Amino acid sequence: MNVRRRLISGSAFAAATALGLGALTGCSGGASATGNTDKLDVVASFYPMAFLANEIGGSHVHVTTLTTPGQEPHDLEISPQQIAGLQDSDAVLYLKGLQPSVDKAVAESPVKTKIDAATLTTLEEHGTEVGGHAAEHAEGGHDEKESGKDPHIWLDPVRYAQVAQGVGRAFEKADPKHKAAYAKNTDALVKRLDELNTQYKDGLAHTRSKVFITTHAAFGYLAERYGLTEEAISGLDPESEPSAARVKDLQKLAKADGVTTVFYETLVSDKTARTIAGDGRLKTDVLDPLEGITKKSRGQDYFAVQEANLKALQKALGAK
Repeated sequence: MNVRRRLISGSAFAAATALGLGALTGCSGGASATGNTDKLDVVASFYPMAFLANEIGGSHVHVTTLTTPGQEPHDLEISPQQIAGLQDSDAVLYLKGLQPSVDKAVAESPVKTKIDAATLTTLEEHGTEVGGHAAEHAEGGHDEKESGKDPHIWLDPVRYAQVAQGVGRAFEKADPKHKAAYAKNTDALVKRLDELNTQYKDGLAHTRSKVFITTHAAFGYLAERYGLTEEAISGLDPESEPSAARVKDLQKLAKADGVTTVFYETLVSDKTARTIAGDGRLKTDVLDPLEGITKKSRGQDYFAVQEANLKALQKALGAK
């Protein structure tokens, strides 16, 4: 994945050190430090992984997350104290390819149970292509592409359910004493995800348009699942800058395909999205990639935000 790999600055490092294990934000209550409870201590890399751990683990796990609420997970740089907390945990649940600093820390950690969500389902290449759908409406044709293995699997309820099943099996193996509880919780979560999939399938089956524009290429799996086309301003990295050619192509595409709305998200700047929308006299709305829950989120958990995303897509695409 084309994410920025920056060295953490001196001031940022100092701040991270001062935060210490407090940066391992508790998601299920209890102590902020890991490895000191009588439960299965699980470190999750960011919100979608923490949500799975809590839903599947229930009262038998203590979950902490490396990414604080409101922090853009692609930019995470782990502090030495967080690394120490990771090493004291019983299990780590992460998504390889999304956060390079997490990948490195997990690889060097002695944690016995390492659960990589990317290995529990299939990953595909998505990104921004000019020369594909957008270039059909462009003059001259530019050959630009920023793509790679797309890690945003949690936005597809079917793939997320596959990951949930894999996490359940891993928890059962790591903590066989509570195997039955993990199996029951996994089944319940998968059922809810199946129902969400049906909601999306039925809700987006008949729409006036099939094309939507987003801030970054987070919704490739979702679009593919429900017969839509995502056109992203940026690529897989939410803060990569789009070229002038890309912006021009998006404006032409919006007009040609009857796009009404440019979607932005809660954790990154909406400046470019609003500029494109303003120039094309389009509306703006939120389509949340669910990388973290904040006060700005349209819901307090995964399912609530996904339902809000569905309503936003139905409105923008003219669902019938």
